[in-house]
Amino acid sequence: MTLLNSPRTRRRRLGVGAVAAGLLATLLTVAPAGATPDPGDPDAAAPRSVSKSDAAAAREAVERGEIPGPGEVVHSANIEHLANVPKDALPGLNTDIAFQGRYAFAGNYDGFRIFDISDPDSPKTVSQVLCPGGQNDVSVSGNLLFLSTDSSRSDNSCNSTSQPATEKSSWEGMKVFDISDKKNPRYVAAVETACGSHTHTLVPKKRDVYVYVSSYSPNAAFPDCRPPHDGISVIKVPRKAPQKAAVVNFPVLFPGEGPDGGGNPGGPTHPGVSKTTGCHDITVLPSKDLAAGACMGDGLLFSIKDPENPKIIDQVQDNENFAFWHSATFNQKADKIVFTDELGGGSGATCDEATGPKRGANGIYDVQGKGDKRKLVFRSYFKIPRHQAATENCVAHNGSLIPVKGKDLMVQAWYQGGVSVWDFTDSSRPREIGYFERGPHATDKITTAGSWSAYYYNGRVYSNDMAMGLDVLKIDDKRVKAAERVRLGELNVQTQPDYFD
Repeated sequence: MTLLNSPRTRRRRLGVGAVAAGLLATLLTVAPAGATPDPGDPDAAAPRSVSKSDAAAAREAVERGEIPGPGEVVHSANIEHLANVPKDALPGLNTDIAFQGRYAFAGNYDGFRIFDISDPDSPKTVSQVLCPGGQNDVSVSGNLLFLSTDSSRSDNSCNSTSQPATEKSSWEGMKVFDISDKKNPRYVAAVETACGSHTHTLVPKKRDVYVYVSSYSPNAAFPDCRPPHDGISVIKVPRKAPQKAAVVNFPVLFPGEGPDGGGNPGGPTHPGVSKTTGCHDITVLPSKDLAAGACMGDGLLFSIKDPENPKIIDQVQDNENFAFWHSATFNQKADKIVFTDELGGGSGATCDEATGPKRGANGIYDVQGKGDKRKLVFRSYFKIPRHQAATENCVAHNGSLIPVKGKDLMVQAWYQGGVSVWDFTDSSRPREIGYFERGPHATDKITTAGSWSAYYYNGRVYSNDMAMGLDVLKIDDKRVKAAERVRLGELNVQTQPDYFD
């Protein structure tokens, strides 16, 4: 990685305007890398062709300096790129990240990797665990690590192979590891769940850890994943006996008549909107006994006072602009929720002028009222202001709060759109205050790449790029400075901490 001596400003709009005022770009060069997804996972797509005109437009935009070249890194003047750790023994797509003390735990379609981040500017690999089973969403609590498997497998071992979901013997669900020895994680339990575990969320208690398992897309031909699939699996894991982990409930979140329950019917009733057949992701705020669910065609607010029996408070839809409710983030006061729309499933080039600023974006909602009478009230959309090439998969994805008291700041991944730092303190007028991104992974096809998750933890931003590895960023901005004083012992972003308790 070479820092160029002459920083220069790049336009990132394919000829339709300048980058947001005040965000100067510093350029670095990084060699591109490839990704080998788990062949059994439909979301880990191979490179997809684009039209000759789109490929030519991408190449010409690079030549004119309107977008960075392949592998080239640009960022705003208030972002510093401290480190990049390329993928190593795990060739699959990098996914989510969790943190504990001086360690970061990075998921990958082929397993997970543990980093020592005691020196955040120079992460060191502690161990890598080969355990294929996309997407390997990862969380940690105490000495336990939780790993989601949403890829139909021959069995629950880490030596399993892909196997059709039409076969009754196939396995999908949650795996549990003992990480008391970070150099030698030990596989201790497995729990099969209906339709697998696309993502999961921890609700930690003193003696037990509850795990909310989100999954979707049932099929009458799948013995273990038949419709209606209108709820989530709740697993109870005893901390001292994780081998006794088991599903204790399957709460129905979308009660209703018909084969698919009471969620959003999707198309053709609502063209372009996903039919709700489960949830994609859930975020909990244990200090407030609240959860927010991103459930395909619906956004939910619910109470988790009784963690085994969550109770719906409010349910909203956006059938004009939201195609797939993907994830959710509370602000610290729990009077706002940011929902993301993963238009195109993460494989499409949706950060362009034709798609516009309201689709494939964040939807910001105020939470009004008290108790079980609270309502979600839409306020605005936020999308990165830099248009991407037709060969770049780009859409709103995983992010976290930046803990600054009295402000609502967030860092967020946008796949090949990079990492955005933005302010939604005024929920009606969100704005970007910094960014980091690479040029297109390729200019002749769409290749699955870019930042899957970008999270703020103890003074740094960690971004797990699907193809390029782990990036570490520092935000040098007075609006974010106070966050550097906040220190956590553990962070699973979907289990939001009370930063200022």
